[in-house]
Amino acid sequence: MRSSSRIALPAALISVLACAPSDEAPRTADHHAGAPGIGDSDFPKAGNGGYDVSHYWLVLDYVPATKRLTGETTIDATATQGLSSFNLDLSGFEVSRVSVNGTPAKFERAGDELTVRPGTPLGPGSRFSVKVTYAGVPKPAKDTANLGTYGFIPTSDGAFVACEPDGAKTWFPGNDHPADKATFDFSITVPAGLTALANGEMVGKPATSNGKTTYRWREGHPMVTYLATATLGQFTLREGATAGGIKNLAAVDPKFRSSLDTVYNLSAEITDYWTTVFGPYPFSSTGGIVDNHSAGYALENQTKPLYGGFAPEEGIISHELAHQWFGNSLSLRRWRDLWLNEGFATYAEWLWSEHKGKSTAEAMFNTYKARPEDHAMWKYPPGRARPRDLFNESVYTRGAMTLHALRKAIGDATFFHLIKTWTRDHRYGHVTTEEFVDLAERLSGKQLDSLFDAWLFQAKRPA
Repeated sequence: MRSSSRIALPAALISVLACAPSDEAPRTADHHAGAPGIGDSDFPKAGNGGYDVSHYWLVLDYVPATKRLTGETTIDATATQGLSSFNLDLSGFEVSRVSVNGTPAKFERAGDELTVRPGTPLGPGSRFSVKVTYAGVPKPAKDTANLGTYGFIPTSDGAFVACEPDGAKTWFPGNDHPADKATFDFSITVPAGLTALANGEMVGKPATSNGKTTYRWREGHPMVTYLATATLGQFTLREGATAGGIKNLAAVDPKFRSSLDTVYNLSAEITDYWTTVFGPYPFSSTGGIVDNHSAGYALENQTKPLYGGFAPEEGIISHELAHQWFGNSLSLRRWRDLWLNEGFATYAEWLWSEHKGKSTAEAMFNTYKARPEDHAMWKYPPGRARPRDLFNESVYTRGAMTLHALRKAIGDATFFHLIKTWTRDHRYGHVTTEEFVDLAERLSGKQLDSLFDAWLFQAKRPA
């Protein structure tokens, strides 16, 4: 993610989509309630414990005139313990029915938690499917520190859907934390004449009947919930492929029609260039969406970065597309490590500028380092993002500076080998700061604790 007003954002796959050895619940298993949080100490209520989601199937019908969303979400998951009950994250809506493995289940609501009690307890390792039917007017979330409004945001002609950090629960039930990734299918019905855009690639052609059009999209690569989108409205589309053969789709609101070719061409050029720097592109398509909602920020929605209310320039496009590697393919296990997303994407902006001959990463590094010792950025160590101030400038800019300091310490050849090894070894998986430090030390043969400590964990300007 990046604010538009400042420079700010095959083993792994197997583990993400782990299958269970049996679908039957052992009658002798010790069944108990799944935890209402996934285990992130800084966000104790985020996500849920006791199960691992492998797939979401979202069937949605949205009417912009009434702002009413009718939904049916089917979740395929594996129990990681014996479960007498489990929670899903869902904000608002009236839930009319819940079933587990096709059998009606009891459920109750408490805040943003939907507690499900299957008729038959689920054994550890058992695969199960839960279906939730719900309807209502989505209520977006608010972050007064940085973002403003996020989640499912109604617009004059549809909806702007950007969910980081925990806004997925504003439009579908799930395990709303990046530690649990899954594949997605979307079936989205809107009034005829509107377009529904979601992650991945379109399945078949849109089908129109009785004044409504249904779009189907599929993202077959693992995705965290906050990257899911169902952005709806009037859009002009341009479709094709990058020079490197990656599918490319740009979509813009009529207000930004003049930016269509720029978004399409830059998305293609930058995606292809990043493959030479970061390694193979992790997904099947690239592109971008420009909507007329004045969010004031962009979000790296998987395969379809979303720009809220402005025509993006190349720096911000380079940032959001770098996230397809850093944040989307390599995802957080805990929010405190957010610099691994935003610091890397911000450094990618510097690398793009360097590539285009506009200014070097060294020049940008020196510009920021020249800030006085009492500047707020030095008082916020980015190595542990703060729950109430996740998207602080330090996480972006000082995170990027950390990478340049590392590059200077180990040399270009080792640094760029490190980046490609990092994206390859953790493709579609999860990462932590400790893992990155360990890899940097192993590949460079240097002891780097003091460098990372100074740049990531000390509340003062590094010497």
